[in-house]
Amino acid sequence: MELGNKEHNGSTYATACAIVTSMISIIFGYDTGVMSGAMIFIKEDLGISDTQQEVLAGILNICALVGSLTAGRTADYIGRRYTITVASILFMVGSILMGYGPNYTILMFGRCVAGIGVGFALLIAPIYSIEISSAKSRGFLASLPELCIGIGILLGYVVNYLLGKLSLKLGWRLMLGIAAIPSLALAFGILAMPESPRWLVMQGHLGKAKKVLLQISDTEQEAELRFKEIKIAVGIDENDLEKMVKPPKKNNGEGVWKELVVRPSYPVRWILIAAVGIHFFEHATGIEAVMLYSPRIFKKAGVTSKDKLLLTTIGVGITKVFFLLMATFLLDKVGRRRLLLVSTGGMICSLLVLGFSLTMVDMTQKELLWALALSIVATYMYVAFFNIGLGPVTWVYSSEIFPLNLRAQGASIGVAVNRLTNAAISMSFISIYKTITIGGAFFMFAGISILAWIFFYFFLPETKGRALEEMETIFNKNNKGNVTTEIE
Repeated sequence: MELGNKEHNGSTYATACAIVTSMISIIFGYDTGVMSGAMIFIKEDLGISDTQQEVLAGILNICALVGSLTAGRTADYIGRRYTITVASILFMVGSILMGYGPNYTILMFGRCVAGIGVGFALLIAPIYSIEISSAKSRGFLASLPELCIGIGILLGYVVNYLLGKLSLKLGWRLMLGIAAIPSLALAFGILAMPESPRWLVMQGHLGKAKKVLLQISDTEQEAELRFKEIKIAVGIDENDLEKMVKPPKKNNGEGVWKELVVRPSYPVRWILIAAVGIHFFEHATGIEAVMLYSPRIFKKAGVTSKDKLLLTTIGVGITKVFFLLMATFLLDKVGRRRLLLVSTGGMICSLLVLGFSLTMVDMTQKELLWALALSIVATYMYVAFFNIGLGPVTWVYSSEIFPLNLRAQGASIGVAVNRLTNAAISMSFISIYKTITIGGAFFMFAGISILAWIFFYFFLPETKGRALEEMETIFNKNNKGNVTTEIE
């Protein structure tokens, strides 16, 4: 066999790296899942009000907004790998403070520190996975962080159930504090992984980038092809030997915001609209209300005991992980766009059923077993449809469509919108359902989901199987009239 076709086990190594990177998402998911149950005990122990509960739930996302905007420039300056280390350390410090939590103030401070870590993690995990993967496996590897968030949420629900049997003062503090242990392990473990070859090329480290590409490609021929495409995207002349040895000035992210927001090119403008839109609709359609407040939803539906509430919530976590796992295998086969449209359509139907069943419970003083059962089924259906499409596709799509020099900071804008929308929902859901009833709140989310389906249909072209360096071409070809064209 010729040298250029010499086979490696690169795709397996790239998968292993993506799995390790995605561990940061398990820690974030655990924090989200465990907080939904911990708040039951925190309210009883610290005597906090509903408003304080909303702030405690939502402040993580406000701080994550700050973290994500900071993480974009950080990832361009110190690299993708060290940015993951920073996120791990922030999680560790936040978990220790929350586990200590002698009062509401310290608990809030720990939640804020962890929130900044969330912003870093949500940005960097999918970007790193996308930049080390090949086009044929990019959807699978880049969806791993979202799958790991689901696994983390399920772990949080299970820990809630197990530690909820401990004393009031010890139980919830252990729930929140034990996340510090895996955070510390990951902070050191991540250093054994290679840096993103695309970031290395941007910094002018061509030799190191070539070495990493040989590690993560199945053949030397594939590594050479990917190396050539990255150099062209960065602007290095393939035929200029001097530039091959001494590439252009290092790119640390300067001037990116001007290219993104102030004077974007035609394709970059539509890329930014697509990224901001998909991140907005991911949370505006109500997933945070279900994941964070599912015990309240089931209590409204008629489930009363704490044990049954937590067990029913574990069912939500199992449903989430199962359908996320399905999505990881479908993204590269079915495509991003088709999954989005099917997912959002299913969410619309589920939300309408959930709104109807909860409204029926509200309208009668009697126990309606059929409405209780319908509420639980509709909640599980909604979680299933969300996690087979909109949940994982949001992070894959928004991380892969930006040009290389704009990717980290462009994706950070999307994550910031994501966290801001998440915070708005998580901090206002209790107030919303008290104002328009809990059934009315889910009818509202159904209406927003209809708008989301329309947006996805008209503004998001297919990206399945296309090289990262081709994304500008895809969005340049697709204007308002033909953006719906599906590219195979």
